[in-house]
Amino acid sequence: FYHMDLYGSKERFDIFPEEPSGQGDRSLGDTRRESALSSEKFQHSQEAGYDLEKEVAELAKMYGLDEDREKELELLGGHLEMVESRWLPAHTEKAGSQSSICNASKSSPPVKNQSQNTKQQGLPAEASQDEDQSKPRAEDEAESHTWSREGLSSGSVSDEWSSQAINEEEEAADVFCSTCKMPIRAFDKLFGEHKDHEVAQLPSAVESEKEEVRKNMCKLEEQIAQMENFASHLEEIFITVEENFGRQEQNFEVHYNDAVQVLAQKYEEQLEALGEEKRQKLEALYGQLVSCGEHLDTCKELTDTTQELYLENDKANFMKVKSFNWQALEEFLKKEVDLELSTLPDFEERVIDFSEVEQLMNSINTIPAPCAPVINPQAPNAATGTSLRVCWGLFSDDTVECYQLCYKPVSNERCSDEQAEHTLKVKETYCTITNLLPNTQYEFWVSALNASGISPPSERAVYVTAPSPPTIKSKKIRSCENAALVCWESRDVNPVDSYMVELSKLTDEENGDIITESIVGIPNCEVLIHLQPTQSYRICVRALNLSGSSERSEPVLIHTTGTYFCLNEDTAHPLLAILDDGFTIACDELENPECDLPVYDNSFTRCIAILGSLIPFPGKHYWEVEVEEDTEYRIGVAFENTPRHGYLGANNSSWCMRHIITPSRHKYEFLHSGMTPDIRITVPPRRIGILLDYENCRLSFFNADIAQHLYTFNSRFQHYVHPCFALETPGILRIHTGIAIPLWTAL
Repeated sequence: FYHMDLYGSKERFDIFPEEPSGQGDRSLGDTRRESALSSEKFQHSQEAGYDLEKEVAELAKMYGLDEDREKELELLGGHLEMVESRWLPAHTEKAGSQSSICNASKSSPPVKNQSQNTKQQGLPAEASQDEDQSKPRAEDEAESHTWSREGLSSGSVSDEWSSQAINEEEEAADVFCSTCKMPIRAFDKLFGEHKDHEVAQLPSAVESEKEEVRKNMCKLEEQIAQMENFASHLEEIFITVEENFGRQEQNFEVHYNDAVQVLAQKYEEQLEALGEEKRQKLEALYGQLVSCGEHLDTCKELTDTTQELYLENDKANFMKVKSFNWQALEEFLKKEVDLELSTLPDFEERVIDFSEVEQLMNSINTIPAPCAPVINPQAPNAATGTSLRVCWGLFSDDTVECYQLCYKPVSNERCSDEQAEHTLKVKETYCTITNLLPNTQYEFWVSALNASGISPPSERAVYVTAPSPPTIKSKKIRSCENAALVCWESRDVNPVDSYMVELSKLTDEENGDIITESIVGIPNCEVLIHLQPTQSYRICVRALNLSGSSERSEPVLIHTTGTYFCLNEDTAHPLLAILDDGFTIACDELENPECDLPVYDNSFTRCIAILGSLIPFPGKHYWEVEVEEDTEYRIGVAFENTPRHGYLGANNSSWCMRHIITPSRHKYEFLHSGMTPDIRITVPPRRIGILLDYENCRLSFFNADIAQHLYTFNSRFQHYVHPCFALETPGILRIHTGIAIPLWTAL
């Protein structure tokens, strides 16, 4: 059972008898001898318990294993307790069962023997002796059968103990034999066959073996990955070979089909030409044959007529008919008979030109011509005002040496020189084309080239360049304390999709401008922007189309300290001049106000006046006019439709303050519909302030030098109004805008 020198003697190997189960046919004597021998060996093992402990202590001291002594003694003590508790009671119980079975067998034989005895009772008398002889043998067989069953039960107990002992041995293994590569107990190192072997602690050995297993698993995984990659690569190569073969086969088939088609076409052409020649020859011969038949018929008819005439007996009739027939015969004989063939029966030798077929045959190459590339649609931000970035792709494995990119402007009203096609050769699948026109559509198509030829062109794609930056009309900008109307013009011939306005609030910070707002989707060339009072803004405009936005326009500055407007030159009278600053008007002569100078459709013709730009912002607006004391003038506001052939203040579409110099005094009138209140102003104003209040329907005039209120019109303005200015004597008027509304105007 234990494969080691457990007690140091050969006899101690036989502590437990080996009783294999299933030997039910063993003799009763052998079973009894084995049982006695087992009892004797068990007694020897009990007597050897003390000596065993001593031997273990001596060996532990000899090998320096004192620290493991307690553990080994506990192991041996447990082993002896197990022997006493399991093996001895089993044999005691077994002996008791044997004695009971023997007594039972003597008193009551087995049923089988009883049936045999019953059968034997009916035999003749001479068979009784044989019955007496067979009786002891039957008893021995029954006893042997009983001991065999007892041996079976004893063998099962021994097997159970052996399996438990083996489990205990496996559970107790705590070291690893490096030589045998198996786990053992420390006890085996001391006394067993592993004395001279190299051992290691079981946990460290397990960790070492696990590490080795892990390394081997990693190597296996690497090999698996390599093999999988290689297999995948082989599959790709396999597929590539199949695809290349298919393409080459298709290429050969296409070329050969082309050659056959060319041959068939040439055959048809030659056959058709030969048939045409045949038709012409037959028609000519047939025509000549018909002509000969007709000539022959005429000859026969004349011959018959002449023969009849020759046989005529009446002389008078003969001479009469002869003169008529003779004339017809002479005319017929005068005709020349064409006896030559109109055509020869031989046909011309025709030489077939096989150069095209030879060219097709020579063009068969292992590298086919590439497929048509696919040009990409225009990408966002891929265009500027003068350049475009075009991209394309080739969705095949064809060999390509370069690409041929062609482009031209989309047809429009431009001259034909600008419609010429341009061609570029590039290596990459993208190209940036420069020197283009802004906001213009271009058609692009691309082909791939290699040694075998050029691919079909791709589908045509339309790209659009970005627009040109707009130009802001700085002189037409109008603003007030909380809004501004910005106007600009496009520099592109083609219309754009929309515009975008960018606002930068000017601050005192060192970082510069700050983009505070962007207004997008503006369809026209003007926009009304709401702003914050008492601020300064830098405004830029961008034009947008399908390709993106243009560069920023030149910026303009807008201040929201007051109302800004400009003078509308289209409304100025021909005698009225606008000086360079754009806000000073002058008139040098008034001799002929209705002169023949060229005038605009919208200009004043009688009153030497001019309108300012429309003030389209609700709220209050203030500006000032600097005047000369000896100048007669009219200043105020007017609707857009105020009559250009009348005077300011003389109609219901204008409100104005008029200054007239009389011999006695300076007279001031506040005119609307030709009517004025009776107001006397004692201090002639040199700087007149005008306050327009849309919300309260008021138009007020002030002497700005002394903060004096002069007059206020109370009128509901149905539309936005224009500032208006007029000179009635030679002089100048200086207009000041962008002024904050003075506080004294509210008093």
